[in-house]
Amino acid sequence: MKTPTMSVDPDKLMEFVLRSVSETGAALNCALVVMGQRLGYYRSLVEHGPSTPAELAEHTGTDEHYAREWLNAQAAGSFVEYDNSTGRYRLPAEQAMALDDEASPAYVGGLFQLAYGTLRDAGHIVDAARAGDGMGWGEHNSDVHIGCEKFFLPTYTAHIVENWLPALDGVTDKLAAGARVADVGCGHGGSTLLMATAFPNSTFVGTDAHAGSIETARQRADEAGGTHRVTFEVGGADQLGGGPYDLVTMFDCLHDMGDPIGAARRIREVIALDGTWMIVEPAAGDRAEDNFNPIGRAYYGFSTLLCTPSSLAQPVGLALGTQAGPARIRDVVTAAGFTRFRIAASTPFNHVFEVRP
Repeated sequence: MKTPTMSVDPDKLMEFVLRSVSETGAALNCALVVMGQRLGYYRSLVEHGPSTPAELAEHTGTDEHYAREWLNAQAAGSFVEYDNSTGRYRLPAEQAMALDDEASPAYVGGLFQLAYGTLRDAGHIVDAARAGDGMGWGEHNSDVHIGCEKFFLPTYTAHIVENWLPALDGVTDKLAAGARVADVGCGHGGSTLLMATAFPNSTFVGTDAHAGSIETARQRADEAGGTHRVTFEVGGADQLGGGPYDLVTMFDCLHDMGDPIGAARRIREVIALDGTWMIVEPAAGDRAEDNFNPIGRAYYGFSTLLCTPSSLAQPVGLALGTQAGPARIRDVVTAAGFTRFRIAASTPFNHVFEVRP
């Protein structure tokens, strides 16, 4: 079969080729950022200030050749600044906050680690796409699990207690007085423990289908000394026991589930008559073209390589996708018998949905 002839604009072609080089550098930088974290390069630049490659290598106990190439790669990507009069490289305060300060709401180190871990497993996803299979969350490497926690936790720390829970009708009053809460898909338990710390009169159970994450969550609870009010259990959303719950929460996990409608039906069974289900999902519009922007691009990438395979590895395999949008989330909860649904709060990265019976 003869290949159809297409008219090619040479300027547009070269523009795309050059953009592709930039894209390759950005992809490699995921590994370089993780390298900088693990070798202490960013920390050293914060503590010691502008440094030559030799000084950075000495401060971190690493080889100067690697320090030199890493610094140049970071400078070429405007992650660090280079002073050619001194031969030193400086980490600006803004980049330091985003790359080194894990307590900052602007911290993105976890995002890079999550992306790096996701790319490490991309070969398995290529095979799964050919076969129509999935890849379970627990099958991924630890950079995915740890990076995910580090990515989401700064946002949760900044918003759950201060903004998102107060946006729900009457919920903070119930929590202050003493409520029963289930945090479904809790991962390492960061969201559960944040809420438990803020509301000492309430009791919390965190659940997750991944046993390794629950083990980590239990360790975190032991370290926090709150195990008398917080428990963690292994189980899928459709297996949630106990109740009735005054509040059920799901943070960035509904779209990962194989059977989100089945999960919603189980929530409907165990939630109190006047209870609230808070669903936090990635910010998205209802049309694909609404999400053709830098944030949507990153989320569609994670959806292809991480979230959709996770759903397809489970029974039903509905595969909502990371950019499902409010309309599809509404369809899920109304199919399960919930009657009230609204967007209670939003950030550039998340929608917070309030769902009631």
